[in-house]
Amino acid sequence: MDHLETEVKFYIGEVTSVRNKIFDLGASSSGRIFETNFLFDDKSKRLFENRSLLRLRRSLKTSLTFKTKPELSDDNFKILRELEVEVSDFAVMSRILEFLGYNKERVYEKWRETFFIEDSSLCVDSMPYGNFLEIEGEKESIRNLAKMIGLKWEERITLNYLELFKVVSSQYDLAFSDITFDNFKNVKVDFSRCLPEIRKLCNF
Repeated sequence: MDHLETEVKFYIGEVTSVRNKIFDLGASSSGRIFETNFLFDDKSKRLFENRSLLRLRRSLKTSLTFKTKPELSDDNFKILRELEVEVSDFAVMSRILEFLGYNKERVYEKWRETFFIEDSSLCVDSMPYGNFLEIEGEKESIRNLAKMIGLKWEERITLNYLELFKVVSSQYDLAFSDITFDNFKNVKVDFSRCLPEIRKLCNF
């Protein structure tokens, strides 16, 4: 199996109306949870340079995820090969990765509420720098769901949250690299300011 993850994001300035539209489609929610994500890499930053990701996530459960770009891509969507496994002990898994030569490089936090409708998932993500809707599923389903929610396809985002933070950091001249709510507590971000640069990066 290829274990391909196909998705797009949309910046949403107001969450309540989007949640209501998702519920109107008949989706069910698994609840809103807080996530802390730790990104690992080796000393040469080989994973980051190859646009791969090794992530240990702590929320209601602990999961280890590896993502990398597939051979074939589609600029209309963010497509990654994803392998994920649940682990029983965050601290032990972290130590295993360190013994294998990987170090914690970045941390990012978010609140996430996940909705399910048929074979698709919709995640309302509250990042320290803004709110986003992430739609994952088959390509046609993603397009249809975005349209039914009232989102403009040309406003989709195919960058990950670290790439979005890079734009935010440049716009606001931020001195930190960890995307935590504590780091942003004295920073007021108007994410719409970043959208023109993000459009360029997405090549739309």
